[in-house]
Amino acid sequence: MVAFFKTDAVPYRPLFSAPRSLSSKFFALLGFFSVVCLATYFLPSSYKPSFPSLRLPPSRQRSTCTPESWAAGQWISKPPPTTRTNLTKPEEAYEFLGLEGCASSREHWWHLAADKPALYDRFPGVASWSWSPPSDCAVRDLDSSAIVKDLVEQGGWLLIGDSVTENHFFSLSCLLYPHVRATPDYNEHPYYGRDHPQNLYLKRTSPLVSKIRFPSGFDIEKTPLVTFRRIDLLMEQAQLDHLYHALHPDSKYVRANESIFSDEATWNQSPAEYVKLFTTQLPERNYATMIVSTGGHWTTTLFSGLKDTDMFKDGIQNVLDFFSEAMEAWARQVQALLDETAREEGRRWRMQLSSFTAPRRAARQVVVRAYLPGHEDCHDYRAPIEEYKKGRWGWYNWNQIGEYNDEFKAVLESRKYPDIHFLPIDRPALLRPDAHATGDCLHIMSGAGVLEGWTHYIWHYVTRELPGRLR
Repeated sequence: MVAFFKTDAVPYRPLFSAPRSLSSKFFALLGFFSVVCLATYFLPSSYKPSFPSLRLPPSRQRSTCTPESWAAGQWISKPPPTTRTNLTKPEEAYEFLGLEGCASSREHWWHLAADKPALYDRFPGVASWSWSPPSDCAVRDLDSSAIVKDLVEQGGWLLIGDSVTENHFFSLSCLLYPHVRATPDYNEHPYYGRDHPQNLYLKRTSPLVSKIRFPSGFDIEKTPLVTFRRIDLLMEQAQLDHLYHALHPDSKYVRANESIFSDEATWNQSPAEYVKLFTTQLPERNYATMIVSTGGHWTTTLFSGLKDTDMFKDGIQNVLDFFSEAMEAWARQVQALLDETAREEGRRWRMQLSSFTAPRRAARQVVVRAYLPGHEDCHDYRAPIEEYKKGRWGWYNWNQIGEYNDEFKAVLESRKYPDIHFLPIDRPALLRPDAHATGDCLHIMSGAGVLEGWTHYIWHYVTRELPGRLR
């Protein structure tokens, strides 16, 4: 490589004398690298130079299993994880769900649906089903060791969403067990708020450590593989208030200085805050994928200023219309933040290229997982259903969740948001009313295959379906 310098005293010139012809420049450069390679080959291994920062992200292979294809499959029965038939105490849930354990300690037995003996009769049947995509949907088998390896080598996951996304995080803590440890420890610190970040880290004692090619700067103790942040609406309420009034200055529902929100509790951050977290570099962070989901809190009870007792469905259409506008604003801001970070990292990479200190990395990607409605009377079911039907009573906004997903998908179909992708993979969960937690009919238990299916397909999507575009 030919390097240049410039001073005030003399015109710039090559640091090394460079041949004048193009061909002689090429052969000189080739000769230089040949000498380096030969010297490296004959040096003792303890003296050989290492350039981990030059390692490019693994190339992504294009496959054929789109999210729509994946969701077109069916639940098929499989042998239960155990031959035992009677669950008698929470600690037996691991065996009945086919799990070795779970790293997360937050509401542990609730996540495993093992906290109410009255519903123990669901075991082991609830774990006796497997999602089978169509035969032309080529995906790797779910392999926790391979996922851990990819989370280190190709980049981790940042999960952004409400308590259903927390269900997904807990499931990951079980699926990746015993190779990961979770923080915080809720047994020692039970009073952390719902917005406190939860993390999964690679265990130093995992046998996978010797098989992983660690990125330069990766710190097992400091660099999380997966992080969950509780963010219900994807934007702060003040931002949404401002957006609504900017778009609807003559609204008949709320005055200009009034909020569209009730005092119902939610947990939120601005996109600028969590995208900054997403793009933080090693050793603190190494995320490649941000997984987002929202919809459950977009109700007329929280958005009380948009209620309309004269309208059919109590004004839920007002909330749905604003949801579409808000997600357009959200996507515009997130893509702009990603572009800004990519430009800055590109400049830094070009400046440091000659010293081999900056890795060339693939673009970070955001995937939006379709949200889910609950199932009314879910605890009456003991097997999957063949077709999802909206609830009779229309609890919360459950009967409109499909419309929320359609609106979000329509926003992201625009080419303006090349790094944000919508995954309509909600159908497997729609067919599993039997897989809910014990306390309600919205949240989902770990180990029944629903949450694990999200991990399976998202892992496939970000490592196989997305093109490996380099910034």
